[in-house]
Amino acid sequence: MMNKLSFKVGMLFFIFIVLVEVALFFILYTNLANNQIEEVMDSLLARGNTHRDVLEDHYNESTMEHVGIMESASDFVVVITDENGQVLVNSNPIEQEIRQVINRAVRTPIDSGGMMIEDRWKTKKYIASDSLIVIDGRTKGHVLMFAKTKKVKDMLAELEDQFKLIGLITLILTVITIIILSKFITAPLIKIKEATEQIDEDNNQIDLDTERQDELGSLARTITRLSKDLDQLKAERSEFLSNISHELRTPLTYIKGYADIINRPSIETDEISKYSSIIKEEAEQLSILIKNLFDLAKVDQNKFVINQKLVPLCDIIQTVIRRLKPAFLDKKLRVEADCPNHLEAFIDPPRIQQVLINILDNAKKHSPDGSKLTLNVTESENSITIQITDEGEGIPKEEIPYIFNRLYRVEKSRSRSSGGSGIGLTIAKEIVESHGGSIEVDSELGRGTTVLVILPRSV
Repeated sequence: MMNKLSFKVGMLFFIFIVLVEVALFFILYTNLANNQIEEVMDSLLARGNTHRDVLEDHYNESTMEHVGIMESASDFVVVITDENGQVLVNSNPIEQEIRQVINRAVRTPIDSGGMMIEDRWKTKKYIASDSLIVIDGRTKGHVLMFAKTKKVKDMLAELEDQFKLIGLITLILTVITIIILSKFITAPLIKIKEATEQIDEDNNQIDLDTERQDELGSLARTITRLSKDLDQLKAERSEFLSNISHELRTPLTYIKGYADIINRPSIETDEISKYSSIIKEEAEQLSILIKNLFDLAKVDQNKFVINQKLVPLCDIIQTVIRRLKPAFLDKKLRVEADCPNHLEAFIDPPRIQQVLINILDNAKKHSPDGSKLTLNVTESENSITIQITDEGEGIPKEEIPYIFNRLYRVEKSRSRSSGGSGIGLTIAKEIVESHGGSIEVDSELGRGTTVLVILPRSV
């Protein structure tokens, strides 16, 4: 229970909101309590000043007695003294604490507006105010007003009870709100968790709410896309392993079969030479395939290193043409190359040679005998373009987006001799993109194929 996300989110919200509520309630209660206390004290002082004003206009025994009688019917106590503190009129019996306040009032100078001379309501029985009676500039006495602090304490206790009730109701509503809110927030997360568990169990048929326009919706869309990509990856992996098994099994079968033939006692010398040549050819094909597979592994592990430097591009192209010349002569292919002699490119020479060899070898395999291969190099302000055009059979338009996929062949029935292993173009694409460039293909059935290798001019 305590490890559940909804509980953790709920507790986090609960602690935060309760702390905020406690702080707000404390501030509100303190302000209200202080305002109530100040209101009582201001009311007490104003009442004393009112009696003082009446006595200043009619300073006689009858008025004093009238004030005393009036306050005797109220919750307040009034004591009227002369300037020396001698009690002239009191509305209630004078207790010891009242006597102490009277004595202190005579000794404490105050201004004509009056003042509170006892405000310690927490520890005293009474709070008190003092208003001076001044006639013709001469002090005639004091009007002392007393109010029991129990009244203040009862008022604050009632206010405290109200806050406790409101606080309890608020706490209950907070808990209910947090439970609903935490469930609302964590419900899609729990569903996403269950979906990822299904992916882990190879059950990729997940159903998530991808219509949400918030972060959870974005996460759901990402996981859904990941699930589909994982399905596709598994299918591609299965096909890749199947194709690789076939690609490895074929040369190994040839090698084993012809090796068995060579070991027969009755075999002729010229046949041994013939079959040994086939074994060598198959071993070379196998070596190329394994090298390409190692290159693919480096790509997958981000270990495909490109060591770029500024080199004459035409020299690279001429080196590739010389290297493939025997293969071109076998098919009587004419190769025409047009490259500006001054042109330099910031490339990895061996890797770009590998790209050109893969593309030209692919063009050779699909070109009829006696046809022409054209290689043109052009430059612009930002890029260098190598255009390789053949007069071969072409590629169907619907197949072009897939020709750079691993082990992909346009015609699945082709042998390796006519169709290759399906890895060369994948490697070429990875090399060019590692240089920051791109490869584009344009082809038409029966009219030939054009491959554009576009490289950036500088770093």
